[in-house]
Amino acid sequence: MTRTAGIPTPVEPGRGGEPGLLAGWLTSTDHKRIGLLTLGTSLVMMLIAGGLAMVMRAQLAQPELEVLTNDRYNQFFTMHGSMMIYLVMTPFAIGAGLYLVPLQIGAPNVAAPRTTMTGYWLYLVGGLIILSGFFTTSGAADHGWYSYPPLASSRYTPGAGVSLWIIGVGLVALGLLLMAATVLWTALLKRAEGMTMLRMPVFSWSIVATNLMVIGAFPTLLVAVGILAFGRVNPDIFTDNVWNIGYQHLFWFFGHPVVYVMFFPFVGAVAEVLATFARRRFFGYKFFVGSQLLFAALSMSVWGHHMFTTNESSDYYYSLMSIALIIPAGIEYFDMLATVVGGRLRFTAPMLFALAFIPQFLIGGLTGIMTATPAIDYQITDSYFIVAHWHYTLAAGSLFGLFAAVYFWWPKASGRMLREGLGKVHFWLWVIGTNVTFLPMFWLGMEGMPRRIPSYLPEDGFGTGNLIATIGAGLLALGGLVFITNVVISFLRPRWAPPDPWGGHTCEWATSCPPPRHNFDARHPVPPVRSYAPLLDLREEKERQAKAGAG
Repeated sequence: MTRTAGIPTPVEPGRGGEPGLLAGWLTSTDHKRIGLLTLGTSLVMMLIAGGLAMVMRAQLAQPELEVLTNDRYNQFFTMHGSMMIYLVMTPFAIGAGLYLVPLQIGAPNVAAPRTTMTGYWLYLVGGLIILSGFFTTSGAADHGWYSYPPLASSRYTPGAGVSLWIIGVGLVALGLLLMAATVLWTALLKRAEGMTMLRMPVFSWSIVATNLMVIGAFPTLLVAVGILAFGRVNPDIFTDNVWNIGYQHLFWFFGHPVVYVMFFPFVGAVAEVLATFARRRFFGYKFFVGSQLLFAALSMSVWGHHMFTTNESSDYYYSLMSIALIIPAGIEYFDMLATVVGGRLRFTAPMLFALAFIPQFLIGGLTGIMTATPAIDYQITDSYFIVAHWHYTLAAGSLFGLFAAVYFWWPKASGRMLREGLGKVHFWLWVIGTNVTFLPMFWLGMEGMPRRIPSYLPEDGFGTGNLIATIGAGLLALGGLVFITNVVISFLRPRWAPPDPWGGHTCEWATSCPPPRHNFDARHPVPPVRSYAPLLDLREEKERQAKAGAG
C-alpha cells in the first residue's frame, strides 16, 4: 500500500478482463472500453474543432484581416460547427451514458455490446470521412453545419467535400442512434435487484431522457441527409421549394432535440456533483425526473421556431411551446439550487465547474426564450446575438458540465486522480475566457454584425468587440492546454485513486477504480439499493448505528 494525501490506496489498480493491446480495445464488448473510446475520440475531435475556432477568431480580431481566404473561412466555419455538434458534444453525451449507466444501475454490461461497438465504429469512420474533405482538391464542406439546400446541391457546391460531409454525417447519426438504443435498453431492462426505475440515479435518468430524444429525432436526420444525397445526384429537385422547406422541417425536427441531447447528460452530471460536494441528498428527485421527461417531450414540438423568418411555420404555436420549456427548466434549476443551499460545500474542481454551469447556462436558456419570440427573432436572427446565445448554451454551459463530469469521474475510469490545483487553474481560465469571448457577441449582434461573415470593414464598428472576443478565445485555449497537462501528469506521475475518493452517492463508487471487467465482483459487490443514493444510505445508516452505540 502507498499513501496519497493521507488516504491508503493500492499501488496500482488491476485492469481485469480483456488484454490491454490495441486489438483488445478496438474489438471490445466491454461497455467501459467502448465508452472510453467514444469519450476519447470526442475529446480529440474537440481539440481539432477548437483549433479551427481559434483560427477563425484570429481572422475576425480586426477588420479586413486575411488569415484565411473567404472559401477557407467558410470551410472552417462549417467544420467547426459540424464537429462540435456531430463529433464532440453529442457523442460525448452518449458515451458518458454508455460508460456510467451500467455501473450506476448495477448491470454487468451494456445490452447488445456488439451492436454498441458497431455504433462506435460508424461514429469513428463517419467522423474521419467528414474530416477527409480537407484533403480533397476542392476542400472541406462549406455550407454550414445545417447544410441548407440548395447550398448543398452539386450545382452550387460541386466539390467532393460536401459529398463526404453527407456520407459522414449519415454514418455518425446511425452509429450514435445504435449506441443510444442499447444504453436505453440497458437502463430499462438490466437493472440490479432493488434498482427500480425510481431508484435510478439522476444522471441515469438524464441519459434515459436523452436517448429517448435520440431515438425519436435522429431518424429524421437520416432522411434529411438522404434528401441531400439525392440532390447531389439530381440537383434539379431543389428548384421546387417543397424540397427546400421540407428539408428544413426534417432537419430542425432533429436539430432542436439535439440541443437537449447535448446538455441533458451534463445537467445530470452537474446534479450528481452538486449533491456529492454539498454532502446532502439531491433535492426534489421525483420532480427532477418528471421535468426531464417533460423537457424531452416538449423538445420534439418546438422545431419550427428555427424557421420563423421563412414564413413556413406557425409563429404562435412554436413560440408558445418554446416558452413552455421554462416550466421543466425552472424545476431543474430549483432542484439544483435547493441541493446546494444549506449544504456543507466542498469547492473541488468538479464542484467549481458544476456551480459555474448554473448561471452561465441560464444565460443561454433565457436568451433562447428571446430567440423563440417571433417579434425579437425577426430582429436578431442571423446576427451575432444568435452566435452568443448558442455558445452560452453549449460552451459556457454544456462544456462546463462536461468538465465537471470529467474531473468527477476521471478517478473511476482511469484509477488516477487529476491534480486539483491545475483543475482550478483550468476552471478560472475558462470562466473568464467564456464570458470575455461570448458576452461581446451579444453586443455585436445588437449592433448588426451578421453571422457567418469572414471579414468586415473598419467603419462597421465591430473591431473592439471582436478583439475582446478573440482575447477571450485565447484564454480558453490556454485553459485547454492546462487540462491536457493535467491529464498527462496524471499518467506520468500517477496518484492512485481509492474506490470512492469523493464520498459519492451512487453504485459506481462501490466498485474499484477502474472497475473490473463485469463492473462488480465478490470483493466489490453491488450495494443494497433502497433509494437513488445507495451509498449515502449506507453512510447514514452507519452514522445512526454509531450514535445509537454511543448513546
